[in-house]
Amino acid sequence: MKTRTKVILGGLAAGAALGTVAAGVATALAGRFLLHRLRRHENGDLRGQTVLVTGSSRGLGLALAEEFAREGCRLVLCSRNQHELARARQRVERLGAEVCAVACDVSRPEQVEHLIRVARQHFGEINILVNNAGIISVGPLASQTREDFHEAMDVIFWGTVHSTLAVLPEMLERGKGRIVNITSIGGRVSMPHLLPYNCAKFATVGFSEGLHAELKRFGIQVLTVVPGLMRTGSHVNARFKGNQAAEYRWFAAGANNPLLSMSADRAAAKIIDAIRNGRAELTLGWQAKALASAHHFSPSLAAEALALVNRVLPKAPSGAAGSKSGRELESRTMRWSKRGRRAAQRYNQIEEAA
Repeated sequence: MKTRTKVILGGLAAGAALGTVAAGVATALAGRFLLHRLRRHENGDLRGQTVLVTGSSRGLGLALAEEFAREGCRLVLCSRNQHELARARQRVERLGAEVCAVACDVSRPEQVEHLIRVARQHFGEINILVNNAGIISVGPLASQTREDFHEAMDVIFWGTVHSTLAVLPEMLERGKGRIVNITSIGGRVSMPHLLPYNCAKFATVGFSEGLHAELKRFGIQVLTVVPGLMRTGSHVNARFKGNQAAEYRWFAAGANNPLLSMSADRAAAKIIDAIRNGRAELTLGWQAKALASAHHFSPSLAAEALALVNRVLPKAPSGAAGSKSGRELESRTMRWSKRGRRAAQRYNQIEEAA
């Protein structure tokens, strides 16, 4: 009888202990859930935050600046082209945002330091940095030079590094901040006729993913954005080498085809949603997702497929030298499409028609 009583009492005690543990676990989980929801609510409200977007005078950078303006943010815009920058500033200010616009070449660290100083004088702290500045040179390897590779790395990769290192000390001091790095599917899968661009984007992906791993413990959110083709009118200001007219035609065809490319406004909205939700990575466009998946599961097969694609791309004529912008080639060959022209005007690649 005593043994039986001991067993019953022991069972009750064990049950009580387990119940206490379970209640404690449930309370802890509930607390963590509520804290997560509170943090998401706090993080999701971007109103009043200062956002610096590099390369924001046109294209996706301008679309992002406009989307942040709609969220109630204050904007710091920068670009090498002062005329384009002035037009971009007017567009963003029309949305009711307070804007500071600074001419800056992000490949030059001293200019980036000046940009950050002016931004801090104007707004105080910088809450969100979006590294978006980039250039693109289209053409086969035979038409590319060492200078093309250096320039791509200087603007795309080193521009990202310079801006990040300039804002990082204040973010670390606050224990809070967001860094968004706009890379490319070309930084996951190296496409033919885009080698300088691909190399710089691969380096940026590595930098961005490493940043996320190192900075999360300090309260700094790093988002790596991997877009596919977007309809930004970028064909107008891209540089074309080799068989320039033919290179322009295939690039413009893909960039303006709605079956192959995504609207820049839609891309900007998705990026801001990813910032709100604290995501570490965002791939934009089903085409980019499919290509990245294919490359991941069968790199050799993807490489052979790209080698076949390269066979149908334009060959570099012997003795071909120099490069032309899409704007120059457009007048010599063709205006790709009304859709492409509208995108170029919409995203400040060219001036809007009067």
